[in-house]
Amino acid sequence: MSWLRALYDWTMAKAAHPQAVWWLAFFCFIESSFFPIPPHPLLGLMCLAEPKKAIRFAIVATVSSVLGGLFGYAIGFLLYESVGLWMLGVLGLTESGPVAACYIREQGALAVFFAAGTPVPFKLMTITAGAIGMNVLTFTLAALAGRALIFMVVGVLFQLFGAPIKAIIDRYLGLVTTAFVVLLVGGFLAVTQLGGSSDDSEAVEHACDSATDFQGKAI
Repeated sequence: MSWLRALYDWTMAKAAHPQAVWWLAFFCFIESSFFPIPPHPLLGLMCLAEPKKAIRFAIVATVSSVLGGLFGYAIGFLLYESVGLWMLGVLGLTESGPVAACYIREQGALAVFFAAGTPVPFKLMTITAGAIGMNVLTFTLAALAGRALIFMVVGVLFQLFGAPIKAIIDRYLGLVTTAFVVLLVGGFLAVTQLGGSSDDSEAVEHACDSATDFQGKAI
């Protein structure tokens, strides 16, 4: 859509702004709750311009994104019916809410970590986690781990290799971080499910994929 492309171009233009770091923090904050443009390309452009500051930029992105995630959590916890549902509707994520809620109930921190460290819409998990009353400390730690993974990979690579790494990051960052998270989460689940029934695991996944309601608060 033309408006989305215009919004993307406007966001990316902030990489050259004198206060680019503050713009990065701002976009990372709001992207965690409602903004449709991911901040990763902006972080990449800033790291490309100043590779020696790449890790600093990544830390700013991580911290502000987690704070934004807590804001999204608050929206879900306090204002889900009036604001949260509307936000998910605007973003086209309404039907995904119950599915996300089911996975958070079943997998807890792993579900949030997966969303925070992969291209899965993080805002879906932040609002949903608040809506079902997930433990806020568990949510914060999982969000911090996932966001640090995806942002710090960018920062460290630019710090080590500079501009030549940009093409690889642009093409493979989502794939690599997703594969890493899948392996990590899958390994953890494999260990915790040893001795359990694979049929039960499949039933849980099937139930979540077809979930249609939140079933109240988790607390």
